[in-house]
Amino acid sequence: MALTSKERAALRGEAHHLNALVHVGHDGVTDAIRQSLDDALRTKELVKISFNKTADVDLKKDASTIAASVDAEVVQVIGRTITVYRQNPEIKQKGDVPPWRK
Repeated sequence: MALTSKERAALRGEAHHLNALVHVGHDGVTDAIRQSLDDALRTKELVKISFNKTADVDLKKDASTIAASVDAEVVQVIGRTITVYRQNPEIKQKGDVPPWRK
């Protein structure tokens, strides 16, 4: 599922007010981090990942690899934060409120 530029722009606007749900330390992206990210995407769909300054990751290059490891799309990379999105059709939306606003 590739996001269009309009969808990506709308998700960037929605993600602006979100706090990072997944934090990556100096060990980098481990299996535990992938599982935590997968769980967060399953319930929220739109997730920010914050990387510690000592994390041995080049975010501009590795963002798509990290997102692909959990079958998600990169919405944006700013500084040491990546925002990823994965739609979950099992989440029932109440009205027009997306799951990341709950």
